Amino acid sequence: MTLSKLQYISQGVTAAEQYDAIQQALDHGADWIQLRWKNATDEERFRLAEKVRRQCQRYGALCIINDSVDLAKAVDADGVHLGLEDESIEKARHVLGADKIVGGTANTITHVVKRIREGCDYIGLGPYRQTFTKEKLSPILGVAGYQKIIADLKKEDISFPAIYAIGGIGLPDIPALLEEGVYGVAVSKAITETPEAIVEFKQLLS
Repeated sequence: MTLSKLQYISQGVTAAEQYDAIQQALDHGADWIQLRWKNATDEERFRLAEKVRRQCQRYGALCIINDSVDLAKAVDADGVHLGLEDESIEKARHVLGADKIVGGTANTITHVVKRIREGCDYIGLGPYRQTFTKEKLSPILGVAGYQKIIADLKKEDISFPAIYAIGGIGLPDIPALLEEGVYGVAVSKAITETPEAIVEFKQLLS
């Protein structure tokens, strides 16, 4: 499967805000949605995930669930994205099956190698810069961080899956990140605030 180079990570305090932001993103051409809604009950998250999954299907977009293998399974999402402290990649593969997408977060070369060994389909590597959409932020990478990690992988002749830069990324950041060998980007705030920017993001990424 060829993965889209642009992933939209949803934002919103309420279910309505989340759904509206996702709808706006889909309307402006997003073809990969990662549903990320931390401060909700399991029931609320399930109801929203069902709606989002259906809407993504209508638009021909991928729907990935953040942090919950069971929720991804329950709504038959296209896959799951797991943080370093979440459930294991192994469990995700076992529960969801080989045809689903399993992505994992990384912050260091050690994390990246761990994710590769676990068999992730893609790696969300970050944060690129300071971001306020995530609590308990790992150390900032900047362009130099991506450059070093990708250079180290190549030096050790380690083949790696698609690496997505994540964390406070805007349009001006794309060329430098692509130059360092990043495959794509995962964006939250910039798209939530300006969904029209999706067109420009896609042009730069292609």
